[in-house]
Amino acid sequence: MAGKKKVTSTDIARAAGVSQSTVSMVLNRKYNVSFSKETVEKVEAAAEELGYVLPKRKGKKENRREKLLVVFCSNLTNPYYVMLLQGIELRAKEQGYGLFVCNTQRDLKMEERYLKMMWELHPVGIIYTCNPSHCFMDTVEKLAGEIPVVIINNQNERLNVDAVELDNSKLGRIMARHLLELGHRKVAYIAPPLTVRQKQRSKRVEGFLKEFEKAGLRDQVIIRAAAEEIDRDIAHIDSEYRIGYELTRELLAQKQDVTAIVGLNDMIAFGILDALQEAKLKVPGDVSVMGCDNTLFASMHKMSLTTIEHFVIFKGRDACDIIMKKIDSGRGKYAGAEPISTYHVEYEPRLIVRGTTSYARTKKKKN
Repeated sequence: MAGKKKVTSTDIARAAGVSQSTVSMVLNRKYNVSFSKETVEKVEAAAEELGYVLPKRKGKKENRREKLLVVFCSNLTNPYYVMLLQGIELRAKEQGYGLFVCNTQRDLKMEERYLKMMWELHPVGIIYTCNPSHCFMDTVEKLAGEIPVVIINNQNERLNVDAVELDNSKLGRIMARHLLELGHRKVAYIAPPLTVRQKQRSKRVEGFLKEFEKAGLRDQVIIRAAAEEIDRDIAHIDSEYRIGYELTRELLAQKQDVTAIVGLNDMIAFGILDALQEAKLKVPGDVSVMGCDNTLFASMHKMSLTTIEHFVIFKGRDACDIIMKKIDSGRGKYAGAEPISTYHVEYEPRLIVRGTTSYARTKKKKN
């Protein structure tokens, strides 16, 4: 025996002697036009007689809570953060989630403003693509008690939230070992401002210095960091490139006889390369250059930058996956009874040797 035919709004319209659009508006209580009491009663009676069930619809607030992820970024001019966003967005799109990106520009007032918005925005999850400012950690942990929060952070930070971790000290050590193995003894390290708030930067430099210290060459490393006020300005698309370019020019003007220059990230390394080219110095014949993050431009033929791969896009994807797991566990059969789990994910970084590093040049003997 065939199943019972599903009742539609067209069936009700036919039974009530009105148009299908009238049925739709009456049953959904969308009175864009005025209907007589008689018409409304006629439609409702026909619907009841035919056994029509109005489909349930989720409210706007519920839909928003199920669909919106918030991502905090400190800078969108560096491809590193764009790569993180790409990893997050790829996974979010697969699962039908939208993104709301908060670019704090490393400004405390801006970060505070966005954090205050979270209580009204009610996202289903928050991803920080860098460590939150310490003065807001209590707020972030409080938010984490209400909704899933994941931080892509510097390892060994004491955080009571889920994290995709990065050991910045290890990145610095790998860079230093590569140069030491190539015979580089006097080198320079160029960085953005090394402030207390930007601890991840200092960790890379510390790791680099420790390797040279183990080799008894700590005093052969020249550190050049940009002035602190640079972080207080709105970042431009070439801000980090300019740091590499300007500080390398200063270094060369001081006639520092270095055989390698390291940029804290790839964008700084590109600035270093241009300053050396302008000074008619060959890379890597005269000076080797290294970056970090393995951004898209680093692999381009003319750049061919030696750098460190630490799987940035994958970290964005994993941060999103942790949010999804937390959301799913909250909806599960045993929701409210499952143990509280804290996720910590870390990738092993890898050296990518390309065309900008080679053995240290040796001084030519005079006749």
